Order: sequence, then C-alpha cells, then structure tokens
Amino acid sequence: MKELRIRVLAGVFVVAGVLSWAGARLWNAIGTLPSVPLAAPIVLALIAVVLAATALSLRARLKAQRERRPGAKGVDPLMAARAVVFGQASALVAALVAGMYGGTGVFLLELLDFPNRRDQAIYAGFSVLAGVAVIVAALFLERVCKLPDDEDQNHPGAEPAA
Repeated sequence: MKELRIRVLAGVFVVAGVLSWAGARLWNAIGTLPSVPLAAPIVLALIAVVLAATALSLRARLKAQRERRPGAKGVDPLMAARAVVFGQASALVAALVAGMYGGTGVFLLELLDFPNRRDQAIYAGFSVLAGVAVIVAALFLERVCKLPDDEDQNHPGAEPAA
C-alpha cells in the first residue's frame, strides 16, 4: 500500500479551490449561489474525530502488544489495513471538499456586507479547517499503522523487496 503524498493532497485542494472559485463566480453571475451548509464542517469534524480515535486506539493496542502485556489484545492486520485505506480515502475526499469550500469561501469574501453571505463564508472557513483536521488525522493513522520494515525500505540504498 502506498503512502499518502502531501503534494497530491495539496494539488487536489488547489485544483478544487480554483475550480470552485470560478464556478461560484459564474453561478453568482447567472443566478443565486447555493448556500454553504452548516453541516459541512460538522461532518468533516466528526470524520476527523473517528480517524483520530481509531489511530489512538490502534496505537495503544500495538504498544501493549509490543510490550507483551498480559491480556493485551492484538491488532488484526486486515483491520489495520482497512483503517489505513479508510483514512487515505477520507483524506483525499477531505482535500477535495476543503478545496471546494475554500474556493467558495474566497469568492464569498467579496460579499461580506451581506449577513447571510458572511455566515456562509464562516461555514466555508470552518469546513476548510475541519478538512485539514481530517487530513492530519489520516496521516497520523497511517503513521501509527506503518510497519517497521516499511521505514527501512524507504531509505536510499535499501534493498528492494523481492
């Protein structure tokens, strides 16, 4: 399984932001721009909490397993792999959604004189922050589930796996 690349996530964020900003300008010129939902930052924050809780739980279980504590529950490798895949998918979607709301929020900065647009700009800003929290939690989860052998293979001069 390949690691998440910050460059890919940043690229998705920027492209989605630019397209969203341009789309918001166009949509506002020909009609009424749809509102930014209040639920957007809440849902993203909940996903970040789930990812962080999963990472902390797995980290504690792996530490107990490494220290050979009596009664320590092991971590099923398939469950850890599923958690990492969920984290990676969540990070990619969060980068896309945060970019989309970021572009819309930048457009809404021109309309802060209107109270409803000001609220939507605030919701868009919180959505971007919550999207970043999802990405950070996903990267943390990936780091927790990384095998020690994986770190050795990433160094220059390491023997390729056969």
